Amino acid sequence: MKMLRFILTGYIENALSQAEFDKLEDGTFSGRIPSCKGVIAFGKTLRECEDELRSTLEDWVLVGLKLGHPIPVLAGYDLNKEPTNESMAAL
Repeated sequence: MKMLRFILTGYIENALSQAEFDKLEDGTFSGRIPSCKGVIAFGKTLRECEDELRSTLEDWVLVGLKLGHPIPVLAGYDLNKEPTNESMAAL
């Protein structure tokens, strides 16, 4: 049941663990998540880039869900499944 409670958090953390970062010629950073098409961010520092990438990923997931776009399944986290009508007491 724990996976049901934290599926979005687990998905975000797993996706971020796959992030790839590059230092650009001007000293700034770019980051992307290859399995999440279009999720890319930039920052003056690596930390700023990481934070921006997290924010971009969160927005990408929420917009994708709202518009019904297929979201890649990562490490067993499938956000495309229809929610079940389980009682909150079961969680």
